[in-house]
Amino acid sequence: MATIFGRIIAREIPADIVYEDDLCLAFRDVNPQAPVHVLVIPKREIPRLADALPQDQALLGHLVLVANRVARELGVGEAYRLVVNNGAEAGQSVFHLHLHVLAGRPFRWPPG
Repeated sequence: MATIFGRIIAREIPADIVYEDDLCLAFRDVNPQAPVHVLVIPKREIPRLADALPQDQALLGHLVLVANRVARELGVGEAYRLVVNNGAEAGQSVFHLHLHVLAGRPFRWPPG
């Protein structure tokens, strides 16, 4: 895995891991945009959400459920935002699919 997230999964780069199972890893963002900012990533490299295949359906659902679990375990309850950026023009900077779990401050709509 060539991305920084692949290196975190391989334990080549340290991270503040808050959750891990056989399918995914969740860790605190090093450049947080909210008091709670955790990234949930699959251990299998999928560059963008647009690159997911039909056989990834269960994994994608698992990532969302893990995001919910992490939010609950970090004490934010039901007040969080889940963000997935797809592609550079949408703000994706690491091309390994990741879900941002953001909480701990008010958010506005529309984002961006």
